[in-house]
Amino acid sequence: MIKPRFWRGKRVFVTGHTGFKGSWLCLLLHLLGSKVTGYALAAPTTPNLFELGRIKELISSFHGDVRDLTNLTKIIKKAKSEIVMHLAAQPIVRHSYEVPVETFETNVMGTVNLLEAARACPSVKSIVVITTDKVYENNRVKGQGSRVKGFKENDPLGGYDPYSSSKAAAELVANSYQCSYGLKIATARAGNVIGGGDFASDRLVPDFVRSIITKKSIKLRHPQAVRPWQHVLEPLCGYLLLAQEGATGAWNFGPSKKDVATVGSLVKKLCMVWDRRASFKIDPAKHLHEAHYLALDSKKAQTKLGWQPKWNLDKSLNKIIAWTQAYLAGQEMREVTLAQIQEYLND
Repeated sequence: MIKPRFWRGKRVFVTGHTGFKGSWLCLLLHLLGSKVTGYALAAPTTPNLFELGRIKELISSFHGDVRDLTNLTKIIKKAKSEIVMHLAAQPIVRHSYEVPVETFETNVMGTVNLLEAARACPSVKSIVVITTDKVYENNRVKGQGSRVKGFKENDPLGGYDPYSSSKAAAELVANSYQCSYGLKIATARAGNVIGGGDFASDRLVPDFVRSIITKKSIKLRHPQAVRPWQHVLEPLCGYLLLAQEGATGAWNFGPSKKDVATVGSLVKKLCMVWDRRASFKIDPAKHLHEAHYLALDSKKAQTKLGWQPKWNLDKSLNKIIAWTQAYLAGQEMREVTLAQIQEYLND
């Protein structure tokens, strides 16, 4: 799948490199021998993988906001970037209800700025814009019934909440820039990404880990909600394949059908493999709208890129537990993370 010769020495520009996915991507690219330049705000949580992995020692890291077009253009030109990976975003659905303006500014205009900066940099050959599985018009909205098949890339875009809507708009922005200016742009729509080193609030696996540490029951808002769970390395390798093959257009990267599971069943699995004494409760409060059913059809990536999910849900959860236990034991987390990346590539 991944060709190390292609990535060795490649100048890769990563926005949002201080985040959870961005940190894993930087370590993956470092392992492949790429020259990475990162552009992002400070890491969004404390602790965070960016600092635990001492990633700043491995790349050229710049502090900046994607809403600042002048600074973004200056840095991407200075780096003489060949490949651009755009991960910077306001990524939390429920938080988008609280900060809709910031969400649209970052996710929509941030994408406009990124593409405008790339357009001004002659060395850029390929751009991958990361969006989400939530860009689709979900027919579960307002109780219109549930969807039983995964969304395909040509399904209608939508977005009930500000986050989903802003990401759907980012898809339209990317398509417009590709059509208008001939940029080689691919957009990537991944499932619910999980992995060691995610310390974000309001995300299921980090919330579960915190409940284990504090010995409190985790509260579930929507235990019957269905999500396409996948280890973070699955879509990241998909992103690399898009750039490696010079792909354009929209692409789904989701798990196999058997790993599309409810929130409640995922937590039960975690309780079984980590601590049988762990428990969860149903939060009876009224909550903001979240999609009931999400799943992706990834046949396009499988047939045209040769991409396939490698780690099933059980193995992914075991890797998360191993990573977290190593962290709690005070181990060197850069080496732990790189070892998991190498194991994935070897598989």
